[in-house]
Amino acid sequence: MRIYEVSLAVVRSVCALANRVQQKDKDLARQMRRACTSVPLNMQEGLYGRGGTRVARFHDAMGSAKETMACLHVCVAAGYLVQAQVEADLVRIDHVVAGLYRLCHRRP
Repeated sequence: MRIYEVSLAVVRSVCALANRVQQKDKDLARQMRRACTSVPLNMQEGLYGRGGTRVARFHDAMGSAKETMACLHVCVAAGYLVQAQVEADLVRIDHVVAGLYRLCHRRP
């Protein structure tokens, strides 16, 4: 699953950014890490789930992906990071969300 690999790239990048943010806002850095790591974990759980559980895990992964996006937007708004530092991750996350959406709405 390609979006799984993309989600892992987001984890690597966002966790590195969280290390920078931690110096200014430990709570936000912790939230960034939890949100971004939740995406591939829920994605894998969904791949091996059945019926409603499968779709629920994909929805959870989408929610965590959108939360990760919000964390990055907040970091920029707060002045902890600049837009250029987060732009590539925002594009990657958008790709992951689109893939998860397709998985959630796939016909059996």
